[in-house]
Amino acid sequence: MTDWTTVARAEDVPPGTGRVVNVDGRLVALFNCGGAFHAIDNQCPHRGGPLGKGTVDGQTVVCPWHGWSFDVTTGINVDTGRIRVACFEASVEGGEVQVRVAEGRPAGDP
Repeated sequence: MTDWTTVARAEDVPPGTGRVVNVDGRLVALFNCGGAFHAIDNQCPHRGGPLGKGTVDGQTVVCPWHGWSFDVTTGINVDTGRIRVACFEASVEGGEVQVRVAEGRPAGDP
């Protein structure tokens, strides 16, 4: 899994929102933060909540199940600074959002 995968049209993910996308069978949370796109693992490490369905505030997403918060640019839990979800590269080419999961940082301690 080293190739870029088109996951959405940029216009379909408004600023301040997120969504769950599928990249080669892996669920990824995609966010638009003021026009900059970021992608992290969709599964919250607490209880597996869908981060892509969480509330976005600036560069922070709050898990809809139990309120754990993560910085979408780093994958780091903003409350502890010790827990992390994987981050993936995201880019926009020709109005299409693309994600590459090959370079994701593993979950766990930074």
